[in-house]
Amino acid sequence: MIAGSFTRGQPRGLDDGRAVAVRSYSAALTSFWLVCVLWGLRPSVLPAQDPVASGVRIGLTYDRSGKPGVALTPVVGANADSVRLILGRDLDFSDRLTVIAPDSGDAPVGGLNYVLYARMNAVAVVQAAVTPSGGLHVSVHDVAGKRVISVIDVPLPEPALSPDWRHAVHVVSDSIELAVLGQRGISSSRVMFVRGNEIWSVDADGEGLRVVPGTVDGLSPAWSAAGNMIAYNTLPGAGGPSKIVVRDVLTGRSWSTRAAATNMNPAFSPDGGQLVFAAGTDGFDLYSVAPFTSDEPKRLTARKGSLNSSPTFSPDGRKIAYTSGILGHPEVYIVDADGSNADLLTSSGFGDQLYRSNPSWSPDGRLVAFQSRINGKFQLFTISVRDKSARQLTSEGENEDPSWAADGRHLVFVSTRTGTKQLWVMDMESSRARQLTHGGKVQNPAWSPRLDFSRQY
Repeated sequence: MIAGSFTRGQPRGLDDGRAVAVRSYSAALTSFWLVCVLWGLRPSVLPAQDPVASGVRIGLTYDRSGKPGVALTPVVGANADSVRLILGRDLDFSDRLTVIAPDSGDAPVGGLNYVLYARMNAVAVVQAAVTPSGGLHVSVHDVAGKRVISVIDVPLPEPALSPDWRHAVHVVSDSIELAVLGQRGISSSRVMFVRGNEIWSVDADGEGLRVVPGTVDGLSPAWSAAGNMIAYNTLPGAGGPSKIVVRDVLTGRSWSTRAAATNMNPAFSPDGGQLVFAAGTDGFDLYSVAPFTSDEPKRLTARKGSLNSSPTFSPDGRKIAYTSGILGHPEVYIVDADGSNADLLTSSGFGDQLYRSNPSWSPDGRLVAFQSRINGKFQLFTISVRDKSARQLTSEGENEDPSWAADGRHLVFVSTRTGTKQLWVMDMESSRARQLTHGGKVQNPAWSPRLDFSRQY
């Protein structure tokens, strides 16, 4: 969840046991919004992980009436079937391409029969091979132009099929999309979430599920735009006072700050130079501070007794969307990054009850996703920042806590449509939805930027 909420008389995003602990700390917290999620870890960096690609690009534009076909030929070399499975699934989950991958057949030898692939409605052909030295070599062909348009070479870390190995293949998938469509994919990103009282992470394709060590009871995760830092808050209690923690995931450095008795919902500015979070005791306000400095947090809002939380930056860093209860119920507002010129965004027409919260600003700056209560259940909406026109995204089950992918067309969220709270991903163009997690109930997703370095933990 990007923010907690008023729901059911206790902080959202906490199971019953943890909610009791919070209530024991302060009865005031039962009315406040808490965000629950994610992680802290130190990755191993893959030198030369960035793919070496050369050539021109087709630069296709997505057509709602039909997705361009990409033929994925059989892969050769060690673990070829696994490589082909990951590449094919990644391209399919992009929701921008139709993958043509016959179950049988040998890898083509020599020149490609472009006429044959054209008859298969393929605009591009992907050839991949695992080299004897352990690298992944990929050629992307333009069928109409009958030529190679991109060559991608990436080392595959040992051991095979490890998280680092899989991540390298995901990076290749993103580069294939760049060659064909002119925009990188999001397969190299990850989603963090809470299950039980631990923070977990999962690849964008639903694989690679694992617990993130050292973040038990860590809440309110946030990623920096570069993916090199994460922030989260801790609850007051046995572990000490509530605070905001920032970790540099490449160096392992950590830093913390606090502005009041309770501190939560950190959000990085796009350049990583500022961290905005909610803090307070009797009510919450937004505060801003530069990470890894000795600066005192500066208060941005001054709404005594009201609840202001869940900040999310515009892509240019000039505005912040957040949830406020200044009207007596939660609504989404937009304010300048210095705290001035607050403006109500969710003014009307977003459900039958006055409850709109948990904003997430899209990477292209055009939309803010949020949740609104309808017939006692949360559903997801987007609202245009320019004209405030709204679109309802969900209606099946209860759906909450949206978080945008870096491509600006996919959202991850929590849904009960299968009976228990699980993570789902929705493509904004086609409305296709797929389940990302299974098992015990989850909460509070946070989608990372594209990650060009490995996260081994």
